[in-house]
Amino acid sequence: MSQFLSQVARQLLQQQQRLTPQLIQAMDILQLNALALESRINQELDNNPALEVVAPDDETPEPAGDAAAPEPPADAAEANEWREREESLVVRAGDARDFERLDSLVREYDWLEDDGEYRGTRSRAARMEDSDAKLDAMANTTARPQRLRELLLEQWALLDMDDNTRRLGAAIIDQLDDVGRLPVALEEIAARFDPPPPVSKLEDALARVQLLDPPGIAARDLQECLLLQLEAMPGDTELARQIIEEQFENLQKNRLPVIARNLNVSMDELKAALRVISRLSMHPGSDVSDQGAPPVVPDVIVDYDPERGEYQVRLARANQRELRIAPEFREALEKAREDKTARDFLRQKIDAAATLIDAVRFRRQRLLEVAKAVVQAQREFLDKGEQHLRVLRMSELAERFGCDPSTISRTVDEKWVQTPRGIYPLRKFFTGGFASDNGEALGWDSIRAKVQEIVDREDKSDPLNDDEIVSRLSAQGVDISRRTVAKYRAQLAIPPARQRKQY
Repeated sequence: MSQFLSQVARQLLQQQQRLTPQLIQAMDILQLNALALESRINQELDNNPALEVVAPDDETPEPAGDAAAPEPPADAAEANEWREREESLVVRAGDARDFERLDSLVREYDWLEDDGEYRGTRSRAARMEDSDAKLDAMANTTARPQRLRELLLEQWALLDMDDNTRRLGAAIIDQLDDVGRLPVALEEIAARFDPPPPVSKLEDALARVQLLDPPGIAARDLQECLLLQLEAMPGDTELARQIIEEQFENLQKNRLPVIARNLNVSMDELKAALRVISRLSMHPGSDVSDQGAPPVVPDVIVDYDPERGEYQVRLARANQRELRIAPEFREALEKAREDKTARDFLRQKIDAAATLIDAVRFRRQRLLEVAKAVVQAQREFLDKGEQHLRVLRMSELAERFGCDPSTISRTVDEKWVQTPRGIYPLRKFFTGGFASDNGEALGWDSIRAKVQEIVDREDKSDPLNDDEIVSRLSAQGVDISRRTVAKYRAQLAIPPARQRKQY
């Protein structure tokens, strides 16, 4: 049998989905929160002279309340129209090939007054003033919080010691974790030197590092951390030291009668020592080192209108900056009719500006529509609280709006909503769950809130175990297993019944 290898040319017709640069940018802009969007717009303003921000005094005011954007589509026809608006981002800037296209973009993304004059444009001088304002703001911003390692090394440099101890102590400080604990063995630190120093030398250096502030720093475990803090605490701490040193396991399991019996002390004496221990920190490094958590800025604001008995949804001010193509580019276009190099440059900048404007407007509209749908679905949560959070899945809104669930996910990602009950991540309102005995669709977060409420109301001298919590939930129409209750209790940082008991 012979075999032949040959190359044959053939045509194959198939459909392929491609993501255009415009759609990629739209999805990228969609998932930015208010602060990140502000930074992105400022970056584009610096890089693209065709892009301008409309002066606030000349912005067209948006209708208040629910009139700020169209209602989410309720039927298939409207959903298709909504989807077409999204898909228009794919082809919008891709067809810009000639002068007329550029001219139309300038007209579309700019505003003319009735007399034909441009108004409200941010001039280059105004942009420079904004830049100066940003520099002033940076100059008046509080200093970056000091990190734990920096604080310890500053103290270490002030101590009087030989060079070898100073070097070993700095190596120990370098190995501390964010809470100030030493997670590696001294032998491992010694192995990093050539030649390795004796472990006894490292132990001497560690003892000196543990004298630095805050007390309890550089401990190798929780027990040593607490003992170091007691050594630095004024007053009589002998009984507290005995409890931690000799009865640490019983203390962790809340076996107070056993501790009192083993140490031959009264319950009142034991409680007084426990009050001393309660003032100690489990993570002293975290108490002095601010990790610089980013500020929370709401993207959506929900207000209650008592006259209408409804919740009004609007975008925060940070999401409402209006962009436009700089009007001076119209004059530049007129002069570039015969200059291909200039025309190509203008085409590139105008297309980039138009794409960004489309993406920002798309993000604004999608965010407002999704927020309205969330408020409508979670009305009982806004009225009554955490226990009334209902089941809401992203796939439901995706089907309603005629888009992919990933688009809904990008819309709510890292977004925050300010409500009369507080500020929450928008993603919080999307949760799974199950139907209770009375047909209510309860979200998992609402069930966790019920567990927390049951524990808060229990008799602390006889706390409820997990089986008893299951029974209390069942009486409220919520049937879940003991294992699920234990999981939720762990997520809420609620210790077992034995450790919750108060004597």
